[in-house]
Amino acid sequence: MLLVDPGLYIGTAADLNDSQALTDKAVSHILSVDSVDPAPLLSSNRDLCKKWINVLDETTSDLLSHMDDCFLFIQEAVDKGRAALVHCQAGRSRSATIITAYLMKRYQLGFTEAYQRLKSVKEDVQVNSGFEQQLCLYEAMHCEVDTSSPLYKQYRLTKISEKFPELQQIPKELFAVDPSHSSSSGVSYRCRKCRRILFRGSSILSHPVGGGAQAFGHKKFSNVTGDIQCTSFFIEPVQWMEQALLGVMDGQLLCPKCTYKLGSFSWCGDQCSCGRWVTPAFQLHRNRVDEIRPLDVQK
Repeated sequence: MLLVDPGLYIGTAADLNDSQALTDKAVSHILSVDSVDPAPLLSSNRDLCKKWINVLDETTSDLLSHMDDCFLFIQEAVDKGRAALVHCQAGRSRSATIITAYLMKRYQLGFTEAYQRLKSVKEDVQVNSGFEQQLCLYEAMHCEVDTSSPLYKQYRLTKISEKFPELQQIPKELFAVDPSHSSSSGVSYRCRKCRRILFRGSSILSHPVGGGAQAFGHKKFSNVTGDIQCTSFFIEPVQWMEQALLGVMDGQLLCPKCTYKLGSFSWCGDQCSCGRWVTPAFQLHRNRVDEIRPLDVQK
């Protein structure tokens, strides 16, 4: 068990057996980031405040979604003048990820600086590549898990696609509300044929522009030009798509009212016309929809 920051220790599952050390270090909060239930090791100490994040040390595991909650849990101990112990099995990857996120948020540090600060205390920490990507995304979101952020939405979709097709069902919260069933003053997009509203501007998931024609060199299309442009909108899934997405890896996206072909989807991803590969891909062609902006009525 090593002190990383005032009121914050990093350790291993074995540290839970040393009740005297926990007492000596004024540990009041135990944060277990592990796939093994820590309850049996802590059953003799009922005064401890405990939190368990059940997660494997795998690149596909999700820790990003828990980072803000874990920060509050650790901070609760610190604010009370006590200490929190964050542990996994070996104290190298999962616990190191959460502690790095804590340092980033508390001191407004970038991933690299916070991670190096932890490494200066415990040299053998080594977060896996998936967790490193999540910490970089946490930095990009200014250390705030914003579920409305396009960055977070794309992250959640990517995590779901990694579990497909073993996934029994798609989580309901992954779908944006069907805009035809709700009112909004923002930008919307309608089917060019029947005018049915399809999605809001807030559902668009932007991506970095790809390499243009060079990205399609392997296809050897004779009509590929050097222009770099996106001819489709890549968006989050919307409720009206749900039936089309169930149990299949890819397919067409049709207007739910007039069945006009709007685009396509693929859980494995697809290449945008700009050359960028997007995974998963829910794309509606720009020439199949119309953008509708609310009127700015001047009083």
